[in-house]
Amino acid sequence: MALDRFSAQAAGYARYRIDYPPALFGWLLPLVPDRGRAWDCATGNGQVAAVLADYFEQVEATDLSATQLAQAAPRPNVRYQVASAEQTPFAAASFDLITVGQAVHWFDLPAYHREVRRLARPGAVLAEWGYGLLRTDDAGINAVLDHFHDHTTAPYWDANRGHIADEYARLPFPFEAVQTARFRAERRWSVADLLGYLRTWSAAANYARQHDGADVVALVEAELTRRWGPGERTIAVPVFARAGRVA
Repeated sequence: MALDRFSAQAAGYARYRIDYPPALFGWLLPLVPDRGRAWDCATGNGQVAAVLADYFEQVEATDLSATQLAQAAPRPNVRYQVASAEQTPFAAASFDLITVGQAVHWFDLPAYHREVRRLARPGAVLAEWGYGLLRTDDAGINAVLDHFHDHTTAPYWDANRGHIADEYARLPFPFEAVQTARFRAERRWSVADLLGYLRTWSAAANYARQHDGADVVALVEAELTRRWGPGERTIAVPVFARAGRVA
């Protein structure tokens, strides 16, 4: 069963984590013929659940972290509750769509897949996606980010994080009619936004736990601030996705 890795940085997560591009939902929703109920698993602060609320009669959104859920915007047809991916309070055959954004690499996959099959209605779709390291239009900034990710924080990433780098290629997905897609999310960020985002990394939280609360981002803050300059820059985040029919 997955551990709660993100409560400590819940406020930053809500502020700085990316919203997924509309093209992702434009690809996914036509794959789902019925729009009764959806389950957004590991919803975090409800980014995906809020989008699904516009298309489904009812959305159930779960997360291990009550602190994360407290950051979610209320919607009349979204119910947030604490639950794991592998064991939920829902009745069998409850959902037409199940979604997981940037989280499935933390799960006990056999147990999670059993729960997905239990909860899926006939014809239901499971969709999983994640995103890689952000890019800017400045090679020097990108080099600093790469070194920070690949070297400075490398000892503090959980092993499961490697599944993001290979876009879930090693994670089983035993479902039918599988489709894959890639997207690009873009934002305009100041250097403060960038630094805030880096502080939401699970590696940053692990570093703080192992170093008496020290801030690993402080190690690159001055250099990134100098290179970034005043004002905002465009950042781009690669998003990968897969979807399949459960039953």
